[in-house]
Amino acid sequence: MDFLDGFRVFVAAVESGSLAGAGQRLGMSGKLASKYMGELEDRLGARLLQRTTRRLGMTPEGERLYARLPDWLDELEDITGEVSEGGGGLSGTLRISAPVTYGEMRVQDLLRQFRAIHRDLVVDLRLSDAYVDLAADGIDLAIRIGRLENSALIARKLGETALLLAASPGYLARRGVPERVADLTAHDCIRDTNMRGGTGWLLSEGGTEVRVPIGGHYLVNSARSARDLCLAGEGIMLCPDYVLGDDLAEGRLVRVLSESVGGALDIHAVYLEGRRLPRRTRAFIDFLTGEAGFGVS
Repeated sequence: MDFLDGFRVFVAAVESGSLAGAGQRLGMSGKLASKYMGELEDRLGARLLQRTTRRLGMTPEGERLYARLPDWLDELEDITGEVSEGGGGLSGTLRISAPVTYGEMRVQDLLRQFRAIHRDLVVDLRLSDAYVDLAADGIDLAIRIGRLENSALIARKLGETALLLAASPGYLARRGVPERVADLTAHDCIRDTNMRGGTGWLLSEGGTEVRVPIGGHYLVNSARSARDLCLAGEGIMLCPDYVLGDDLAEGRLVRVLSESVGGALDIHAVYLEGRRLPRRTRAFIDFLTGEAGFGVS
């Protein structure tokens, strides 16, 4: 073991909360991570971690080392990357978290475009509608839609998506076209449980926000599933515009109450505060805010 192996294990163990998590992040067994950690402590002549049955904690010596080590490792990676890449494409692993539907419909294609420029880059895309812990999971950058809650993260706004009401022509021919938002109470509505608001939809009518109670036979935790049910004529849905684009353009779905929308949800790229961003992460953010066509406001 050299110092770098030990340093990387130490940082990953602190951020993931365990040596097993450090090993998973670094692509090694938990047993090997534990061995590297022990060797590092032996060489430094100091205990860095306090091991408990539940989670690792840092000793005062570990806290002093961790205060400087993550930024130093990131800077070292940048330096070695610039030398080995010779000013060309980026390398290493870029770990991105994104919501499931948005990740499948937009982010994975953006990553494919980005990797076409940087052929030596490895992409690790983690799709989840839950808020992941960036530090514990070793995530470089997360794409999040809607209100941000974690103030310990730095956010860059990428753009926004509107929530639109839509239905299939067949459903509307069978059940009639609602003329006011209040009419939705008499329709089958497909609810995406990822959207907050309980059993009601917050919509605008004449410039005024109105919470409309809705009912229906389907509750799903996926905008794509809601869209598939809507295509099958099962009801009206409130859905992000990026899910609906092709279906609206080709007439498979039509807007309902087109003057009434569910507002706009901000799209952000978020990353950890107080950490120096690796060069590949900075480059991907620049790609998102520039070449990828997001409008930053």
